[in-house]
Order: sequence, then structure tokens, then C-alpha cells
Amino acid sequence: MKVSRLALAVALCASSTAALAAPQSFNTARSLGMGGTGVAIAHPATANMANPAMLASKHHDWSNDFGLIIPSVSARYADEEEVIDQIEDIQDSIDSYNDLSGMSPTMAQAEARNLYDQLDALKGDTMRADAAAGLSLAIPGERLAVGVFTNASLRVTARGNISDADMNRLQDAIDGTDLSSLDGDLESSGHALASAVIEAGVSLGRSFDLGLENPVQLGVSPKYVQLRTYQYTQLIDDFDEDDFDDGDYESTKSGFNLDLGAAYAFGEEQQWNAGVAVKNLIPMELDSEFSTAKGEEEHTLELNPMVTAGIAHTGEYHVVTAEAELTERKAFGHGDATQWVAVGAEFDAFRFAQLRLGARQNIASNDDNSGIEEDTQFTAGVGLSPFGARLDIAGLVSDADVGGSIELGVAF
Repeated sequence: MKVSRLALAVALCASSTAALAAPQSFNTARSLGMGGTGVAIAHPATANMANPAMLASKHHDWSNDFGLIIPSVSARYADEEEVIDQIEDIQDSIDSYNDLSGMSPTMAQAEARNLYDQLDALKGDTMRADAAAGLSLAIPGERLAVGVFTNASLRVTARGNISDADMNRLQDAIDGTDLSSLDGDLESSGHALASAVIEAGVSLGRSFDLGLENPVQLGVSPKYVQLRTYQYTQLIDDFDEDDFDDGDYESTKSGFNLDLGAAYAFGEEQQWNAGVAVKNLIPMELDSEFSTAKGEEEHTLELNPMVTAGIAHTGEYHVVTAEAELTERKAFGHGDATQWVAVGAEFDAFRFAQLRLGARQNIASNDDNSGIEEDTQFTAGVGLSPFGARLDIAGLVSDADVGGSIELGVAF
């Protein structure tokens, strides 16, 4: 039985997570450490990607002239069903099938039972990985603030598609009714589904006197966006590892889009700040390439307008913030839809070090989802900022996920 191809197919799908992934919003390391918040607290370099209006807001003296991120990199990984360990167990069983002619019927039945149990446990199990990277430069100012940025957010999911016909054949061998069913190719497969959003743009921000007690900051970020999807199902009969990164399984679409933002500081010392951002004002969508012969379905990657509102209290040595996504982000493939409500805090030690904490909860409905759950996530981070240089590190953990981010930058 050529089960080695099944294990290799699924294993390659799983290993692809290091190179491919999906479109959750890009978060800098500071933002991730504070629960993914940023719309009301973004520093100039992070405002490019969180809320362009914050470019024109008042900042601390040490960060109101220039900001640079070079770069910010993050990754998340979820494998709550231990797909990789299951694959390794299947691979350990493969050797037993390399020479069935040397087995007694009893041994063949025992090996069939072992493989049956392993494949049955793998059926429908999913692993997920996210990766993101970004660069940003900002020159803040109340009269006119300018920034440039680029970032990419990616996700890949991989799962084993176990054929009922294969399970029936193994069951026949287990029952001793048809040991010849152990001979021949399997129909089971591994399935990889990935999507990515890549963008590059310019941010402009300005402070306006609209007759309120304090000025209002408005911002806009015109940008160029590219969507990518990748879908590959590796069947045993025609599996060829050289085809794994074939362009025939990838679809792409590009276009111009727009982010908008607003911010308003209030209070006796303007210690409160409210912000709202609308990302991807122009809806975009892209269908995946698929093959009905392989049992694949068409998946649609949707980039719809996302509205986020937040409020923050800032003191000399602290920031406390809360924000909520007012729109839901639909899942692509084997995953949860997301709509995050988050809180975060930052404690500053004399401008040389920062401690950050955060948490967020997904309030989107996922009753019919069969992928990995996106639920409550907790975050923490530290920052070092001696003499304008910045090093930020953050981590994330949940029942399903573990992740982290690291960022280098300059602010003065």
C-alpha cells in the first residue's frame, strides 16, 4: 500500500506554513503587546498602518519629529490537534507496509488497524500559521504629517482529507474479509489553503479646527494592494512534490485602496484620546484556483471595509486603551471569522523601557466553523528605547495559539 505518498503529501502541506499564510490585520510589536490595539494610541511610525490621523496628533517630545520601523516581524502558530505529531506517527507506520509479502495475515490485520486508527484521528484536523512583516517611516506634524509604509499579512491552513474508500478498504483488511485491499493506491490527500494581503502606501495627516474645544485630526492612506490565494490538494495517485509551488494553484489580484482615520483629544490636559479608522474602503475579492477532479471547492478571499473605534487615557508614564472592531472579518477557508474587542496598557520607565499587557476577545459568530477556534487571546510585551533607538518584543497565547513579534525602530 502506497501510504508513504499520503504522509508526504500531508507533511508538505503542513511544512508550507512557514512560507504562506493569511490576512489578519498587520500589528506592530507594540500593538500586539497591548492586545492588538492601536487606533487611539499609535505612535507616528505605527500610525501609518493603524490610524493615519494619529500622525497629526500630539505626541511625547521624544517621538514627535520622526519615526521609523525597520522592520516589524510577527508570527502565530495553532496546532491544537497536534497535526504534526499525528503525521510523524503515520510516517512511523509506513515502514510496516513497505513489504507486505513478509507479513502473516494476523500481522497485516494488526498493521491495518493501527493505520486505520491514525488516519481516523487525522481526519478533518487542521493546523494554521500566520506571518506578517512591515516597514514604516513617518514625519509627524499638526499642520501636515507624511508617512510611507509597506506590509504583508499571510495565513495558511493545512489539513488531512481522509477518503472514506480508504477507510473501508482498511476495515475490510481488519475484518479479514479482503486482505488484498491492502494493495493499491490510496485516495486520501493533504490540502493546503493559503491567502495573503500585501500593501504599500502613503499616509497624510492634518489637524483641523472644526469649532470644537480642541482640533480634530484627520488622515488618509492611499495604497496599492495585492491579494493572493493558493490552494493545493495532493492526491496519492498523481502526487509530485515538484508541483507544490506551481503557479497553476495560485491566483492574484491587485488594485488601489484607501484607509481613513480620525482622532480627537479631550480632557483638561487632553489626556483622553478617541480614534476611529476605516481600513480598505474599497471592497475587493479574489477566488481561489480549484480542481473539482481533486475534490476541491472554490474559496473567496474578501477584503471588505473594516471599522475600528477606540479610546485611550495617556499619562506621563502610562497608557490605557480599549477598542472594538465594528465590522466582522470573514474567514477564508478553514478558520474562524473574527471581530475583536480588546484592551491594552503600557507602563513606561523614564522613557528607557516599557512593559505592555493586553487581552482580546473574538465576538464573531462561528457556530458552523470546522477550523481552529479564534477565541480569547492574552498578550504581553516589553520595549527598550535608549536614546531614540527602539527594540520591541511581544508575545501572544491562547488555548489554540502561540505567537510573537519583534521590531526595530527609531523615534525622536
